[in-house]
Amino acid sequence: MDPRRARVLLPSPKIGPLRSVLYRLGFAAALLLAVVFAVYFDRDGYKDSAGGPLSLLDCFYYSTVTISTTGYGDIAPVSPSARLVNTIFITPVRVLFLIVLVGTTLEVLAERTRQDWRLSRWRTRVRDHIVVVGYGTKGRSAIKTLLAGGVERDAIVVVDPDPRVVAEAAEAGFAGVVGDATRNSVLRQAAVHRAREVVVATPRDDTAVLVTLSARHLNATAGIQASARESENLQLLRQSGADHVVTSSEAAGRLLGVSATQPHVSEVIEDLIEQGTGLDLAERAIRPEEAGEPIRAVPEPVLAVVRDGRTLPYDDEQCARLRAGDRLVVVKSRHNDAHDSHGFHGSRDDDETVEPQER
Repeated sequence: MDPRRARVLLPSPKIGPLRSVLYRLGFAAALLLAVVFAVYFDRDGYKDSAGGPLSLLDCFYYSTVTISTTGYGDIAPVSPSARLVNTIFITPVRVLFLIVLVGTTLEVLAERTRQDWRLSRWRTRVRDHIVVVGYGTKGRSAIKTLLAGGVERDAIVVVDPDPRVVAEAAEAGFAGVVGDATRNSVLRQAAVHRAREVVVATPRDDTAVLVTLSARHLNATAGIQASARESENLQLLRQSGADHVVTSSEAAGRLLGVSATQPHVSEVIEDLIEQGTGLDLAERAIRPEEAGEPIRAVPEPVLAVVRDGRTLPYDDEQCARLRAGDRLVVVKSRHNDAHDSHGFHGSRDDDETVEPQER
């Protein structure tokens, strides 16, 4: 495949060969029974060269030789109604039956047409989605966290130059684009210009910089979250248009250092990072009743307050009173969620908790 061209793969259900054969046999049997019913219902309109009225067996015989185009001619429609049924019903059924018989070739053509139609429909409908560039360890972990945070699978598009990797992503239920994400044409195939977020999880920092530049060029408002292996490239990625940059190698090193001196703190940090486990970090807007209240009035533990685009630690003097428009970074746990569901801390708007930060 030309590396300059992109190919889009959409998730599709897998049907085993035995199931496919049984499906075809069932469809063919249904067509045969439909013709038998039509002939038997109007059996007086047919003439048998052997003489006598048509029995149910005769109707099966006539239907079989007719839809298989064998046509011995020993039984023929003679009444106007029987000929009309043969014209407007049995003939189209014969064509469908032939399609089933030669279905291997036609199935390929039909599948290609269906895929083209699904792809065209997907391109017109996809918007406000999340594009994940790179389906390696970092990309898979990012997607796992997104799913745990409530993002639907059909709202995620994977971009990777390896066709096998993208095929694996499609099997997992994600739309995928095969191609070099440093090229604008490939990112357009992933509809980056209509995306809400772009996650850059490439294995190389120079590739991450080029992808970030291209994504920012195509979409000036989307949030771009990038990963860098080395901290010296952090500023370069930010200058390229990334909103947030995670230094993967140094983050792992810091976590290792914490594990060596404070193993329990390390366990809590890992728990906070992994969504859907014991403890989770969540960002939410303050509720109307919390405006003007001290930070301790919030039922969940608050780690930081986001105000006017700045992230303030919970003990900053500016956080003494919450203001309308503030956003809170809080710690949630399954235990607290269970208490909330029983009314211990009042009602909780889950949609508000996972609402993305406005830009």
